[in-house]
Amino acid sequence: MPKMKTHSSLKGRFKVTGTGKVMRYKAFKNHLLSTKGARQKRVLSTNPNMAPGDVKRLKQQLSNIKG
Repeated sequence: MPKMKTHSSLKGRFKVTGTGKVMRYKAFKNHLLSTKGARQKRVLSTNPNMAPGDVKRLKQQLSNIKG
């Protein structure tokens, strides 16, 4: 049976922490930042944990990363 490959587009969108949690990035932080306030940009720069229901699906596709 061939090896399970990591889904390439997900490599840059999610990170798996050392404890196995999956972190995601927030939207609206890529361009047109001059019209957004400092507080909005600061809030968008945090990386929240994924919801537990979504983690199950992502772990299989991020299988070769970590965790």
